[in-house]
Amino acid sequence: MENPFESGHIKNYILLYVSIVVIMVLFFVASTLFHDVAEVETKVFNSEVNESSPLHVEDEEEKEFKPKFKLMKKSY
Repeated sequence: MENPFESGHIKNYILLYVSIVVIMVLFFVASTLFHDVAEVETKVFNSEVNESSPLHVEDEEEKEFKPKFKLMKKSY
């Protein structure tokens, strides 16, 4: 078995690694340099509470929780 330090294989692996890193950096620079964002749209949320909304519950009967499913007495 050959010693990779003496045969020159390490130089090839280092060149391969450096070339991959350079290509990744070039793609990153190209993607950020040519991507122009004109304006970011800001969102405004309505914080006012509407009395006629369906989430506003006044009745005692509607406040009571009614499950849709009935649990079994025995677990398997």
